[in-house]
Amino acid sequence: MNPQSNRRAFLKTTVGATVFSQFGFNILHAQNKGDKLRLAIIGTGGKGGSHLQCVKQGGDIVTAHCDIDTNRQGMVPGTWSGSKFYQDYRELFDKEIKNFDAVMIATPDHAHYQPTALAMAAGKHCYTQKPLVHTVWEARQLAQGVEKFKVATQMGNQGHSGEGNRMIYEYVNGGFLGDVAEIHCVTNRPIWPQGGPRPVGEDPVPANVNWDLWLGAAPARPYKNGTYHDFKWRGFYDFGGGALADMACHTMDSIFWSMNPGVPKSVEVLEIYKHSEDMFPSGAIFRWVFPAGTLPNGKPRPELTIYWYEGKLLKDGREVPALERVRRPEKLEANKKMPNSGNVYFGSKADLLIQGDYGDSPRVVTAPGETPVGKPPQLLPRNPDGQGDYGQYAEWRHACVGEKDWKHPGSNFTYAAPFTEAILLGNIALRVGKLGEKLEYDAKQMKFTNNEEANKYLNKAYRKGWEPLKLV
Repeated sequence: MNPQSNRRAFLKTTVGATVFSQFGFNILHAQNKGDKLRLAIIGTGGKGGSHLQCVKQGGDIVTAHCDIDTNRQGMVPGTWSGSKFYQDYRELFDKEIKNFDAVMIATPDHAHYQPTALAMAAGKHCYTQKPLVHTVWEARQLAQGVEKFKVATQMGNQGHSGEGNRMIYEYVNGGFLGDVAEIHCVTNRPIWPQGGPRPVGEDPVPANVNWDLWLGAAPARPYKNGTYHDFKWRGFYDFGGGALADMACHTMDSIFWSMNPGVPKSVEVLEIYKHSEDMFPSGAIFRWVFPAGTLPNGKPRPELTIYWYEGKLLKDGREVPALERVRRPEKLEANKKMPNSGNVYFGSKADLLIQGDYGDSPRVVTAPGETPVGKPPQLLPRNPDGQGDYGQYAEWRHACVGEKDWKHPGSNFTYAAPFTEAILLGNIALRVGKLGEKLEYDAKQMKFTNNEEANKYLNKAYRKGWEPLKLV
């Protein structure tokens, strides 16, 4: 089935669409430079609020918006009074397809893929929050789909628009660190519940919430007040990606940009604390190994090992932050604290310490008395539209209106999808749950070669009526 008929079949089975002649490739082309973007916003609560602020700052227009919670429409009614509201994004696509040029998506992780795929197949530019998708199969579909449809795309890891990650790229590719073979990453997440059993019982669904639409493709389960919607869903396998998928798209961004590691050849979990079948653990340590390759500057790099530390772990019978397990740079003074979120790059010449999740404050570690190493020579242009959410939006917008090529956004899906795939492989190792068992991964075949149980987590079962749109 070709993508257009597949898309139409999806809409027919889900919302009974009758106006499919309207569904077409309505890409905003270069001759429309300077036009205001017409946007459909899917998910107007939570992070969707940042999307709305960006649209307003850019002088663009929200023509349609969607949220399963009628109380979470944000600033839309007061700012774009003509915007049509829907609770079901499928109905929005069916009825408003001619009225928008681009889509911004800020739903829970398990609902990222479906509207993103629909947008791409309809020729609509797409900005999707991190983590880009919920499964490895979904990541592959978007990576190959964007090459096919050539729409402007961007993942919402706003640190990619900042100076810090660019400086890290310049330290690595400017030769300041020598060969980097090991990087350690740490986060202070989770800051929501993880590690417990599935909640029991059921509460009445509030009148403002459509619980069936919130579940979407996920398996049905009862509504529990204050448990899933609107923030704590991240800790559940059916809906989120835990601390790893939530934050690694930020904290590891500089690694995938500066080191060009590709997809790992193996992944394993070294430690897990308080894990359950339904929820991600309270703490864990992961390790990925990437084959030797080439840096963005064209120079060879050795095999790369990346470690990830999250949450809390046990030490001498007590809970301690996973930060305490992170390897320290040898030259870092004993009285200096390690960042509770950030990275350490260990190089053959020097080590690089990064504070925060967005590449903030990178510095080459020097011993007391050594001359500090200053900023590296600039190799990458800075974002003329600034940093953070708006910088990320504006970079994407330039491509949407034809001022730049569709690949111009730095975190477009040709970059973001393989990056997300590598991260999600860690969560598969969690699901298998065998400490220290290295899962060997064949990226070309998209399969684990030494563990069939792991392969079943490369994708997921979709609830009837929510079958995914295949882009390729």
